[in-house]
Amino acid sequence: MSFLFLKAYWRLLLFERAIAQGSFDRVYSTVRNCPIDIRTPTEDAAERVNSAVNMACIWYWKEVLCLQRSAATTCLLRRHGVPAQMVIGAQQLPFKAHAWVEIGGCVVNDKPYMREMYAVLDQC
Repeated sequence: MSFLFLKAYWRLLLFERAIAQGSFDRVYSTVRNCPIDIRTPTEDAAERVNSAVNMACIWYWKEVLCLQRSAATTCLLRRHGVPAQMVIGAQQLPFKAHAWVEIGGCVVNDKPYMREMYAVLDQC
């Protein structure tokens, strides 16, 4: 089992706890304040982090929410030197909210057309 998988699983646990306590502000501020590591990211950093988070989601003890997954992915990417942003969007009819991760304006942990489906409320 890779160390990155364990880090991803731990992040999912931390963010799930905050969400369960109704602390959206804690999730948001944690992601917003998560620094981007100064090291130059490896060429495959985004792919490796996404794979680790996806595997952690598979083995997670319950269904992982998009906010939880995106927050964990964003923080891990930043810890690996990748300037990722978590994006939160919503659609009016039927009302739905969603979160995903972008690097340089490209969606990396979801379908590439998320911005066409959801109006962006914020990015951090």
